[in-house]
Amino acid sequence: MKSYLDCIPCFFDQALRAVRVATNDEQKQKHLMDELGKRLSQISLESTPPETGRLIYRMVREISGNDDPYRELKRQSTQQTLALYPALKKEIDTSKDSLLTAIRIAIAGNVIDFGANAEFDIDAALKETLQQDFAICDFAEFKESLEACNSILFIGDNAGETVFDRLLIEQMNKPTTYVVRETPVINDAVAEDAVMAGIDKVATIVSSGTDAPGTILSLCSDEFLQMLDRAEFTIAKGQGNYEGLSNESYRIFFLLKTKCRIIARDIGVNKGDIILKGINL
Repeated sequence: MKSYLDCIPCFFDQALRAVRVATNDEQKQKHLMDELGKRLSQISLESTPPETGRLIYRMVREISGNDDPYRELKRQSTQQTLALYPALKKEIDTSKDSLLTAIRIAIAGNVIDFGANAEFDIDAALKETLQQDFAICDFAEFKESLEACNSILFIGDNAGETVFDRLLIEQMNKPTTYVVRETPVINDAVAEDAVMAGIDKVATIVSSGTDAPGTILSLCSDEFLQMLDRAEFTIAKGQGNYEGLSNESYRIFFLLKTKCRIIARDIGVNKGDIILKGINL
C-alpha cells in the first residue's frame, strides 16, 4: 500500500509520542521533530507507511539513545493479556464455531498498537469484536486453506497481541512458524516478546530480518523470503503487515482491525471494522 498525504501528520504524531516515551529531554524531542521535517520532504508517497515508520523509529533510537523505548509497555501488555488467557481459552472451547471465535479474539488483540493508538481498552475491544460483524470475511476460503495445508506461516504484529495469536495457533493445530521483527520497533513483537507470551510452546519463532513496523520484502532476510515462497498457508496480522504485503503476489490472509481511516479507505471499509481478507485466492 502506498502512502497518502493524510499519512504525513500521522507520521509526526507517532514520532512525537515515541520520542516522549524514549526520553524526557525536550531538546532531543525537538531535534527529532526538526530532523523528521527535513527528511519527510524527500520521501515519495509511493513508499509504504512502514518504510517511513522504519526511518522514524531509527531516528528515535539514535537521537534518544534508547534502543527499545516500548520495552516496559510491551511487557505490561503481555502480562495483561496472559491474565485473560484462561477465560479466552474457555470462550473458544465452548463457542459454536471455535475457529471463527479464535480468529475474532486474535483480531481483537490487534488494538494493542502504540503506533496507531495512543490509548486502547483491550477488555472493551474483546467484548466488541466477539459481537461485531465482519466488514470482509473470507472465512470459508480460510478454513478450506487451513484444512488443505500441512503447515502455517504466521506473521505476527504487536507484543501482547501475541497471546491472542497463540490461542488461534492452538486452535488451528498445525505446525506453525511464527514471524517476529528482528529488532525493536514501536511495540511490535520481537522474539523475546513472543517467548513471554508462550508462542514458543506452540510454534517455531523466527525473525523476518527487518526492523520496519511491517513486512517490507526488500528489507527482509533471505531466510524469511524463502519461507514465504514455500509457505502453503500464510496469515499476516495487523495494519503494518497489510501496508507492506497487500500489493504483493503471495496468497495471504490478513487479520486486522482498521484503526486508521486511510487504511480503511484502501481496503474499502470503515474505520473500526474487523477484517478477515484473503488476497490472490
